Amino acid sequence: MLVAIHPPEPSSALTEALLLAGIETIPVAEQPQADDWAVAVFELADEPAAGLRMARRMVEDLGIHVLVVLDRSQAGLLKDAGFVADFAIGPPDPIELKMRLTRLVRVEPTGEVVQFKDLELNTATYQATVTGKPVDLTYMEYELLRFFIGNQGRVWSREQLLSKVWGYDYFGGARTVDVHVRRLRSKLGEERASWITTVRSVGYRFG
Repeated sequence: MLVAIHPPEPSSALTEALLLAGIETIPVAEQPQADDWAVAVFELADEPAAGLRMARRMVEDLGIHVLVVLDRSQAGLLKDAGFVADFAIGPPDPIELKMRLTRLVRVEPTGEVVQFKDLELNTATYQATVTGKPVDLTYMEYELLRFFIGNQGRVWSREQLLSKVWGYDYFGGARTVDVHVRRLRSKLGEERASWITTVRSVGYRFG
């Protein structure tokens, strides 16, 4: 797995974690254009705004997933950074870092399409459409929606969704699920928002 990294000289803690995880890295230039990277890691460090701008360019120009490494005091910066697929609190644990990066590696196209009524999810390209029109979803919004479609009818607690979709004890807690559900409802539109039902004091049900 070849991982792009920014800044070119990351902290010693991140460098050590990547080495212990057995991950090969290559620095991100000012004009990223490589097409053989599996995923990218951005350490916000002392210039978080610049790092996020570069990360957005990589996502939009190259279409690869980005993991951000930050400290807890910078967590608020991700509020409006929906293009970030995942993040890790530094200094990162090598095992956790490898797990998160492995989850984000691009999947080769298989042509598989998941459908629910007039909604279609292409699991190869991570594209979503409603009545043939594209819906702009972040990586985790897409993953949550895909899980819902594949597990219709039953009620899932917020903790279960964190475990099943995010795959670990996600920093930010159960509120993370509420935020993603709210965004999904908004992006699906008023007519389809009711597909995701809130079950009071329990969680959510789809379908």
